[in-house]
Amino acid sequence: MSEDINIEMQKEFNEGDRVTGKVVKIEDKSVTVEIPGAPFDGVIPISEVSSLHIEKASDVVSEGEELELKIIKTEEENYVLSKRQVDAEDAWDALEEKFNEKETIETEIKDVVKGGLVVDLGVRGFIPASLVEDHFVESFEDYKGREMQFKIVEMDKEKNRLILSHRAVLEEEKAAKKGEVLETLEEGQVLEGTVQRLAAFGAFVDIGGVDGLVHISQLSHAHVDKVSDVVSEGDTVQVKVLSVDREAERISLSIKETLPGPWENIEEKAPKGSVLEGTVKRLVAYGAFVEVFPGVEGLVHISRIAHEHIGTPNEVLTEGETVQVKVLEVNPGDERLSLSIKDLIEKEAEPAYDNYEMPEETQGFSMGDVIGDQLKKFTE
Repeated sequence: MSEDINIEMQKEFNEGDRVTGKVVKIEDKSVTVEIPGAPFDGVIPISEVSSLHIEKASDVVSEGEELELKIIKTEEENYVLSKRQVDAEDAWDALEEKFNEKETIETEIKDVVKGGLVVDLGVRGFIPASLVEDHFVESFEDYKGREMQFKIVEMDKEKNRLILSHRAVLEEEKAAKKGEVLETLEEGQVLEGTVQRLAAFGAFVDIGGVDGLVHISQLSHAHVDKVSDVVSEGDTVQVKVLSVDREAERISLSIKETLPGPWENIEEKAPKGSVLEGTVKRLVAYGAFVEVFPGVEGLVHISRIAHEHIGTPNEVLTEGETVQVKVLEVNPGDERLSLSIKDLIEKEAEPAYDNYEMPEETQGFSMGDVIGDQLKKFTE
């Protein structure tokens, strides 16, 4: 009877078999495992402990821990075992299911390597730098040990290749949020947003998960030559929703519409009689339009340009010239300013006649002499 028990206890173990073993000793480069029913212990080389490169086996396993292992080689009084292969076999089935179902995986970043990040999912998973975030990252040094979510974007069991993406998770979240925001947006709404990027034709502003365009003409009441003259990436701005195209997912925004109008409080900024400095913007047959504040132009009538008569404003002024003007009239309702240049120019003095001297040959001639001559005619 005892022989039967011994035979049962002395099971046969072959290469490729899966066994359960208990960790009894851990060294830097190997782990010794006791296998119930086996005639001798097994050893897990450090290269077979994990799918990742590790420096010490104790970083992965602990004494007394029970492990699922695979016999990869049988030697005299020793089994060479692999934890890595068991983990990989079990992992691939689960990963394939997650890949087909497009599930999100949350795991810890185990290492930062050249070109990206590495995770351990039973098999080595790699996240290329371009798939880590949806923006450029200068350095990934502080990513090690961080818990992050990923989508599987590529897998090949035969080549032991697993590519993951955190960027795909972010884009999926953005798409969902974008749909929610688009449904709630209404024309006329005033929102707070963040300038995401600049283009020659305007600025893209994030208004809560979706970007809208502020065209260059909607940045300011004043003329804008360069978008960067008004806003910078990262700026927090107030914007007004001008239009929403849900099908095309296009949103038109305005910063200008949230700012005070250039003619607001114009009577305080340009009271009648005040002197302002302005720029000649346009010359027309009947006068010159001078910009005295951004978006505020007043007319200097041709009769108010110079004291002397001129045929056209071009005789005296040029576009782009800086001039001093006097405010003659303010009409905020019609957004009109009447200005004068000549009122600030001193008129040239006219010739004075107070000290005019008579010609030399007429000196001594008087009205008395004329009257006396006429009286003589009557007395003769």
